[in-house]
Amino acid sequence: MKKLKYILLLACITALYSCEKNAVQDITGDAPQARIKFFNFGVSSPGVNFYANDTKMTAISSTTGTESVTGVIFGGVGAGGFYSAIMPGQYTFKGKIAAATDKDLAISSINGTIETGKYYSLFQSGIYNTTSKSVDGFILEDPIPAVIDTGRAYVRFVNAISNANPMILYAKNTNSTAEVAIGAAVAYKGGSAFIAVPNGVYDLSTRYAGSTTNVITRAAVSFSRGRIYTIGARGDITVTATTNTARPALDNTLNR
Repeated sequence: MKKLKYILLLACITALYSCEKNAVQDITGDAPQARIKFFNFGVSSPGVNFYANDTKMTAISSTTGTESVTGVIFGGVGAGGFYSAIMPGQYTFKGKIAAATDKDLAISSINGTIETGKYYSLFQSGIYNTTSKSVDGFILEDPIPAVIDTGRAYVRFVNAISNANPMILYAKNTNSTAEVAIGAAVAYKGGSAFIAVPNGVYDLSTRYAGSTTNVITRAAVSFSRGRIYTIGARGDITVTATTNTARPALDNTLNR
């Protein structure tokens, strides 16, 4: 009888202890079921850390182990270009200044709905307004094909230049000289489907619909079989100086 009372007492103590603040908590739950990338293509914008609601999604550690004040700079991609895991749901995504001056000030605010099993890219875009300390942005689903031909590469085009007309991306194989259009004309905040191209090295260019004049060019871009790429147009279309960081450029990011 005494032994039974001792067991019951021990069980009560254990139950009470499990309710204490310092008790080990069960933090298991559903794993994130979607993925997202973060691009800072906002011309002249400060470096930022990206947030989904109040959750910080990107940050850079310094050599001292503390968070860097650099953040994701213009032309950069968060998390080293990899996708970040995220739970499905509705979000307000924000780019918040990483520097000590105006630390954590939100300069962009982008609403989006994340769905289960899908991939997304978020672009801080347009031209940074130094007066209002704000910049534009948008989010796109990455329509990665369900079935991949591993003998070919897949490429899509995203237009993140706010003052450019709709553009078509062309890829010219440097070996065969064959040129292919990566979809139709893409307006600002838009993206094409992923188009299959042969493995190889390509010279890229964008043109306005009905024109033969190149607007933006990039030479010798390699597309490897079985891989998926996003070519993003960023910058200020009015800048012509080749050394100006705001000049129009084509960014190449691996999706998979």
